[in-house]
Amino acid sequence: QVQLVESGGGLVQAGGSLRLSCVASGSISTLSVMGWYRQAPGKQRELVADIRSGDSTTYADSVKGRFIISRDNAKKTMYLQMNSLQAEDTAVYVCNLYSWGVKYWGQGTQVTVSS
Repeated sequence: QVQLVESGGGLVQAGGSLRLSCVASGSISTLSVMGWYRQAPGKQRELVADIRSGDSTTYADSVKGRFIISRDNAKKTMYLQMNSLQAEDTAVYVCNLYSWGVKYWGQGTQVTVSS
């Protein structure tokens, strides 16, 4: 059974930075796709960034140049470095893993950016 646990969220002023972590437990494929999604109140969940085998990455246009996604396969951990945070980045950030045909979700971590 795979479980995902996020950490690193919190309250930060606009222009500040946060680093989110997502640790996976259980057996996962090194070819898995991992990603960060976010959901703000009253809005649909959206993809923020994902990372694939070979460290190929995809970013939402709204975070390009500000956020960096990375992963450490040995630690089964994914990171999201968020810089130049804006009030519009306020949301619950949720970790996602797609491994061996199964999609898993974490519980999420709240990120609040004050303007």
